[in-house]
Amino acid sequence: MCLSTAYSRVKSPETIMAKNITKITFEDDEIVLTDLMDEELRVPGRLSLVDLVNGLVIIDAED
Repeated sequence: MCLSTAYSRVKSPETIMAKNITKITFEDDEIVLTDLMDEELRVPGRLSLVDLVNGLVIIDAED
């Protein structure tokens, strides 16, 4: 199983949005990140990068 970590804008520990992401979906104008425990985080913004090999998701979140 491949799990990813979602970061806001840049990859650094200070900008981690969510860990152990198993699913990314889109609903209305939001990115929906679902983790291993089926918890959802809804983020308005757009995907900047998804690197499945390294488990990395970068989101340009709306302010």
